[in-house]
Amino acid sequence: MTTAAPPTPVPVPLSVLDRSHTRQGRPPGEALRDTVRFAQRAEELGYRRFWVAEHHGVPGVAGVAPTVLAGAVAAATRRIRVGTGGVMLPNHRPLVVAEQFGVLESLFPGRIDMGLGRSVGFTDGIRRALGTEKEAMDGFGAQLAELAEWFTAGARAYPQVHAHVAEGLRIPAFVLANDAGAEAAAAAGAALVIGGPKGRDGMRAAIARYRAAFRPSPWWQEPYVVAAANVAVAATADEARRLLIPEAWALAHSRTHGVFPPLRPAEEIEALPMTDRERAACEAGLRGHIHGTEEQVAAELATLVADTGADEVLVTTGSYDRAALLDSYERLARLGGLTGAAAPA
Repeated sequence: MTTAAPPTPVPVPLSVLDRSHTRQGRPPGEALRDTVRFAQRAEELGYRRFWVAEHHGVPGVAGVAPTVLAGAVAAATRRIRVGTGGVMLPNHRPLVVAEQFGVLESLFPGRIDMGLGRSVGFTDGIRRALGTEKEAMDGFGAQLAELAEWFTAGARAYPQVHAHVAEGLRIPAFVLANDAGAEAAAAAGAALVIGGPKGRDGMRAAIARYRAAFRPSPWWQEPYVVAAANVAVAATADEARRLLIPEAWALAHSRTHGVFPPLRPAEEIEALPMTDRERAACEAGLRGHIHGTEEQVAAELATLVADTGADEVLVTTGSYDRAALLDSYERLARLGGLTGAAAPA
């Protein structure tokens, strides 16, 4: 009997973004501790980076202070790069952001990534509590430019003020963008982190604009593209799809009820009565994700990299079942040929 050939390894480095999803009936602090343990496992498996996110006032997400959580992750690991995916600049003063990353880089030299985004709060109430409005996103490019100045000689708008702990440090900057934010990343000379909410064509066009307009900076001398994707790997395609159901349902619930709830088990969600609108939103939440067996996911990731010319893939997966989630990342590590990935049993 012939043995099937192993899947072709993913041709670029793989990294992880964890949003610290909460689970129904469990306290938020548990999700944060799970994130730290997850980072330790990702390091063992050989992933390049481990990033944490920023979401405010969301019942289903415990990750509200990314630089604080990144510090905890960095302290609990030894080699893996640690960063944010990302700090939302409209919610913060650039001076404070520079100082926070200056502290992180000083404590964990050579391991810190500065991922930055332009999103504001999820609802009007959250935005008011943060002191921002939707229009704050329009100033993202100016905020990036000011942030870069704090790492050199200080911002021109504030003479004799210095971010002393940050000055002179070279921390790689990444801009989280959809197709509308690629120009900001290019103008800032930052790496681009991009997903495909509007489809692969829009993603390719945005990457092309980014590469064409990129300006070298102290952050990056050449364009660098990270393709972000939701990925789930399991023994069967059905198992992989079920791994994605809890987050897809939570996202659908947020769109139909205005609140992103804690994750629930897939079997509970499948038994829920849903309106046609809710069911359509849940199905939409599953579209565009990469999921399946190791062979299927290897092929899809290879296509993603070929289509986009990405230099790296940033993987995010949220699910209620922690054991199945870790198994997915272990299988994915094998596809990436990562150093800590065990051979399949």
